[in-house]
Amino acid sequence: MKGQRLLEVKELSIEFSIEKERVRAIDQLSFTLDKGEVLGIVGESGSGKSISVTALMKLLPPNARIIEGEIHFNGQEIVSLNERAMRKIRGNQMSMIFQDPMTSLNPVYTIGNQLVEVIRLHQNVNRKAAREEAIKLLTLVGIKEPEKRLRKYPHEFSGGMRQRVMIAMAVASNPALIIADEPTTALDVTVQAQILALLQELKEKINTSIIFISHDLEVVADIANRIVIMYAGQIVESGDTQKIFANPLHPYTRLLIKSIPKSNKASGKLPYIRGKVPHLKDIPQGRCRFADRIPWIPESAHEKNPTLHEVEAGHFVRCTCYQHFVMKEELTRGDGHE
Repeated sequence: MKGQRLLEVKELSIEFSIEKERVRAIDQLSFTLDKGEVLGIVGESGSGKSISVTALMKLLPPNARIIEGEIHFNGQEIVSLNERAMRKIRGNQMSMIFQDPMTSLNPVYTIGNQLVEVIRLHQNVNRKAAREEAIKLLTLVGIKEPEKRLRKYPHEFSGGMRQRVMIAMAVASNPALIIADEPTTALDVTVQAQILALLQELKEKINTSIIFISHDLEVVADIANRIVIMYAGQIVESGDTQKIFANPLHPYTRLLIKSIPKSNKASGKLPYIRGKVPHLKDIPQGRCRFADRIPWIPESAHEKNPTLHEVEAGHFVRCTCYQHFVMKEELTRGDGHE
């Protein structure tokens, strides 16, 4: 999907201070996003997905900092912006939907109070006008009887309805970019499908771009135009969604697809990838970071300091190990435990 460029991240690297050591959590991350496009970022916990998009909002924790790279949003370089300048972008042009709406919504205030506050923060309107806008937003995200619902507290809403409220807050300022950080993880399959459909519908209605973060490749495939696969702070594969599924190359991508539960339905066993993402202090340097989880591949199959290669138009993969990878069924199936 080609269009007008909204976001461009160039060679972004992020460092953490851990026990008086400085460790690199994100290593030369580069990707783009066009207006009206949905980009999926996929990887296990610890792969660097959330910290990458937190950097876009410039909301990194105190022990983290951007050490190199550029972020261009709507034609403006934002890494160099101060907090005052970022506040004009954050929430207005760029909004975020978090994973757990129960911890994001204040339990002691009504849904109406919280939604009205967000609207007034980003729009120059009085309380009455903000309440009317809140009713419209709840209607937009599919909440019935919005006038009645405004008087309710978060605990009186189901998980799916709380997430709809969070989406309403995210679109209140009509942002150019919505970042959805695992917004369906805590929801059952039926509600998850409803939220995905809602995000797709909102994308068309308000003409926004979306970055959708998930550990679930199948979920991302339902909404994203393009997919970025991350592992241990690096992109290991990226491309159009159809290309990734039609021709997955990197061993990690292939194992993620193999680990989609329905692909091993006949076996009656829960599919998983053996091993785990290394801790920040233990990330291998100067070699393929996924090598330890595919030990049946010879060391000679891996590049030193592996880079991204364009294997077909718009389809990139890191390290030559993909050329030597053979799926080991017994290493991707089991009872869910190592």
